[in-house]
Amino acid sequence: PPSCLLWSVYGALLLLLSSADRGEGQNPDHVLQGTGVKPEARRPGDGPTIAPEDLPRSLSCYCSGHCPDDAINNTCQTNGQCFAIIEQDEHGEVQLTSGCMKYEGSHFQCKDSPNAQTRRTIECCNTDLCNRDLQPTLPPLAPTGNRSPHWLAFLISMTVCCCTLICVTVQPGKLERPSKTSFLHPQVQRTIAKQIQMVRQIGKGRYGEVWLGRWRGEKVAVKVFFTREEASWFRETEIYQTVLMRHENILGFIAADIKGTGAFTQLFLITDYHENGSLYDFLKLTTLDTQALLRLAYSAACGLCHLHTEIYGTQGKPAIAHRDLKSKNILIKKNGSCCIADLGLAVKFNSDTNEVDIPLSTRVGTRRYMAPEVLDESLNKNHFQAYIMADMYSFGLIVWEMTRRCVTGGIVEDYQLPYYDMVPSDPSYEDMLEVVCVKGLRPTVSNRWNSDECLRAMLKLMSECWAHNPASRLTILRVKKTLAKMVESQDIKI
Repeated sequence: PPSCLLWSVYGALLLLLSSADRGEGQNPDHVLQGTGVKPEARRPGDGPTIAPEDLPRSLSCYCSGHCPDDAINNTCQTNGQCFAIIEQDEHGEVQLTSGCMKYEGSHFQCKDSPNAQTRRTIECCNTDLCNRDLQPTLPPLAPTGNRSPHWLAFLISMTVCCCTLICVTVQPGKLERPSKTSFLHPQVQRTIAKQIQMVRQIGKGRYGEVWLGRWRGEKVAVKVFFTREEASWFRETEIYQTVLMRHENILGFIAADIKGTGAFTQLFLITDYHENGSLYDFLKLTTLDTQALLRLAYSAACGLCHLHTEIYGTQGKPAIAHRDLKSKNILIKKNGSCCIADLGLAVKFNSDTNEVDIPLSTRVGTRRYMAPEVLDESLNKNHFQAYIMADMYSFGLIVWEMTRRCVTGGIVEDYQLPYYDMVPSDPSYEDMLEVVCVKGLRPTVSNRWNSDECLRAMLKLMSECWAHNPASRLTILRVKKTLAKMVESQDIKI
C-alpha cells in the first residue's frame, strides 16, 4: 500500500541519518530486544529455550518508561534481565529509561555498550531491583569517517525492502505465507498462534492431535503435540524452517509456538489446511482414473525429490530423509496433487560436514512401512544414503496403495494398507520381520495390472522401489523422471 511504502522510505531516511553518526564495524542496533549481558554472565539455568516467556517470572525490576501493564509501583517481573538504557533521539534529547527484559532465544540478547548504537548505551543486571542503581552514560560521538555513497545507497535500499516486506506481512485480514527462502519472524509466528480459534479436532495420532483452526476467517491446520513429543515438535519446526524448504508438494508451514509450563505444555505447529485430508483418507473414499493416479504419484515424487535433494550455495538446503513415509503422512490438495507432511523424524545431511543430523526423538517409524534393513537392524545409521533408500521402499508401498484404486475395465480393488492380508492390523516388529525379511514377501498385486499399460508400468516402478537390496532400488529422481514421461505420454496436465 502507498502508506506503507511511505513509512518504508521514512524509516530508511531515519536509518540513513543515524548511520552518519555510527562508527564502522558496529552492528545495527536492536537492543530493546536484548538481555544485555555477555553469554558467560547469564544466570544459571538460562540455556537457550524455545518459549522463555512461559518460564516463571522470578526477577523484580524497577521500570520507568518501559513499564508493562501488570507493573505495580514501578516494579515489573521477568524471567530475563533488568535493564537501564540511555539514548539520544534525533532531536538531541537524552532519555534514561529502565524496565524488564525477557530472555527469548538469540533475538533477545542485550548488547555490551561497546557494540551498541553510537548514541545509545544499555546496561543489564540480574538481581532484584538492581537496575534502579544503573547509570549508563552515552558513549562519545564516533567520527563520521568517509562513508561510501554506495554503502549509503545500499543501506537505504535494504531498509526500504525490509520495511515493505514487514508491511506486506502484517496486512490485516490476510495470512501471508512465508516465501521460499524465508520465514515469518518468531514474534509474528507467536502472534498468529495466539490469535487462532480452534474449531474442531480432525485427527489424532501417536504424536498428538490435529485441529481445524481459523485465523481471521482463513482455515489453518493446528497440530498439537503431546508434551512427551517435544523432540518431534522441535525437529519438525526446525525442518520446516530450513532455507529453501518450501515446495508446492511439501505441506506449507505457517508458524510454531509453545505454551504452558511444567507438566501441561502445549506445542503447536500451524500449517496450511487441506480439506481432502490424507492420502489414506482420500483413497478409502475415492477411486482414480489413470490421470488422477499419475497426478498423485508424480506430485508425491516431486515432494520427496525436493526433500532428498541437497541444494548447494550460501542459500542452500541440506538433503533430508523423511523416515516415516506412509499414506497417512501425505495430504491431498484441492487440485488432486499431494504434499508431504509429518517431518518429526526427518534426518538432515550436509555434505560440507559429512554429518548425519539425527533427531533426538525416541519415536520410530511405522512398522508396516519399514524397509527390510530397518526391520533387521542392518541399516548403517551413519550413512545418509541408507535413510534415503529406506524412504524409497516406503514410497513403493504408497504407489501400491494408489494403484489399487485405479479403475481399468470397470474393475478396481478395495482400499487396503500394504500387507493387509499377511499381518495383523497392528503388526509387531516380529510380524513384519517374518513377512518382509524372512519370507521376502511384498504386497499382493492384481492380475489385471498386467493387462493395462499404465498399471503395468506402475507395478514395475513400485517393484524397483521395494527391492530387498537398498542399492538395487530406484532413486526418487529416477522415479520422478519415469513418471514425468508417463504423464507426457498420456498427455496429462499436472
